[in-house]
Amino acid sequence: MSIFELHPQLARDCIFLSDLGLSRLLLMNNKDFPWCILVPRINGIREIHELDEANQQALLRESSELSLVMLRIFEGEKMNVAALGNMVPQLHVHHIVRIKTDKAWPKPVWGYEIGSTYSAEEIEQIRDKLAAGLKAMKS
Repeated sequence: MSIFELHPQLARDCIFLSDLGLSRLLLMNNKDFPWCILVPRINGIREIHELDEANQQALLRESSELSLVMLRIFEGEKMNVAALGNMVPQLHVHHIVRIKTDKAWPKPVWGYEIGSTYSAEEIEQIRDKLAAGLKAMKS
């Protein structure tokens, strides 16, 4: 089994939060939008249909759990989930909480410049809240 390699663009734009059963959980370093990314830790995968059935189900479960936890933590009104891959070919699934007061509402968040980034303390708070929420989903 080869060592998992995260695409350099994702490594530049995101902060590592944790590894889940299948996926690496990343936080987009953009305070304007609560935005996490799941990246299945399987090299060479570009599309969900390229995963075997068990990993497709694992990704769906992780995505659904993450969506529920993020909506609760960030008090969102809408959850946007997308696997685009136009710029980064490695399979990755965006999870973006939308709030009617965010600067892009109701339009997509794509193309907005990063207004500000997270402090180390904010990252730890988000990491802790997501970890607790995901752990509670397992109970």
